[in-house]
Amino acid sequence: MKRTFTFEEARKLLPAVRERTRRALGKIEALESEGTAPDGPEARGILVSWAREMEELGIEVKGPWLVDFDSGDGYWCWRWPEETLDYYHGYDEGFGGRVRIQ
Repeated sequence: MKRTFTFEEARKLLPAVRERTRRALGKIEALESEGTAPDGPEARGILVSWAREMEELGIEVKGPWLVDFDSGDGYWCWRWPEETLDYYHGYDEGFGGRVRIQ
């Protein structure tokens, strides 16, 4: 389900994104403490499940713990463990072209 977000809509959704990300990372950390490889099938399953959750919210997953909220002109960009939605990049720039939102 693809959608576009105003900055305010993306900002309001961020606490849910952070909480879901925190939970997924906690599950992976628990696997690691049990001796399971952090890149093994169980951990990959957790990552895939997290990505589905993000996509169900209309958010584009760009990598592990990295999401973009489509603004219609580019992306509001967030990655774990950032506390707030502070970055933006155009459609062609990607993560490397992120600029801080003033």
